[in-house]
Amino acid sequence: MTALAPTLQAFFTDRLIGQLGASEHTIAAYRDTWRRLLTFTTARTSVQPARVDLAELDATLIAAFLDHLEHQRGNSVRTRNARLAAIHSLFTFASFRHPEHAQVIARVLAIPAKRYDRTELTYLDDEQVVALLGAPDRSAWTGRRDHALLQVDVTTGLRVGELTTLRRGDLHLGIGAHLLCHGKGRKDRTTPLTPETVAVLRIWMLESPPEATAPLFPTRTGNPMSRDAVAARLTAHCTTAATRCPTLIGKKVTPHMLRHTAAMRLLHGGADLTTIALWLGHESSETTQIYLHADLTLKERAIARTTPTGTHAGRYHPDDQLLAFLESQ
Repeated sequence: MTALAPTLQAFFTDRLIGQLGASEHTIAAYRDTWRRLLTFTTARTSVQPARVDLAELDATLIAAFLDHLEHQRGNSVRTRNARLAAIHSLFTFASFRHPEHAQVIARVLAIPAKRYDRTELTYLDDEQVVALLGAPDRSAWTGRRDHALLQVDVTTGLRVGELTTLRRGDLHLGIGAHLLCHGKGRKDRTTPLTPETVAVLRIWMLESPPEATAPLFPTRTGNPMSRDAVAARLTAHCTTAATRCPTLIGKKVTPHMLRHTAAMRLLHGGADLTTIALWLGHESSETTQIYLHADLTLKERAIARTTPTGTHAGRYHPDDQLLAFLESQ
């Protein structure tokens, strides 16, 4: 057996699960990365995955794999960088176990993440939010569930994975009403609820399963909704809302956009970035800076509060006739 196989197994069992206590999502992402990399390596070298050695996974092959992800599989730069991070993590772990491969490992670890242009942050304005929340047919059970789910999402900013894993026992509607959210990276946080959201959830609780372990927003069979199901219901309700709010026509609304919407509502309400970062479960308040950059209204208010410089508008007039001609073109 090569050095790679036992190292890879120890990385998942000892390092990720035993030492770091990594989440299921992290383990699945790392697993998929290495499955794709080993499949790619076998296609290029005809060496079966169990016989691939660390020395064969050199910087040239890893770079070719990353290029394959972008150009053959059509992955985004973000996905490419996430795959590279999983590879780097394993090679860092291997560096302590196999110093004989130090040169190969160092070259792989030197492969940088690729820079990319950030897409413009989009969110819903107040008119669009009202139209969206009014779209579900509340004469039907699924409509009442969807209305409650959307109300929670647009006011709390929970990630879609956090929404779908909410249990009835996570909801507290007494004094200091809040949701106990099981967030990314196994980090729990408490998210306050607005009085309007509390009123919606009180009604929803009358017809949802009473058990504390039951999903807060179940399917008809009582199971938690999937991420795809939430996205599909949101798309359907946006189509309905667009008939009342034309600005929603052609707008691709995703569950993550509702998270951005909640953040922008907090920002417009006067919350500082540190509070918003804690509210959303961001690891660092620097991540929350994107909302400040995206808010043109706040920038215009800041400009309005600045002191005028006292300069007067003027225009340059060239003396030479030829330069004047060129300036006019």
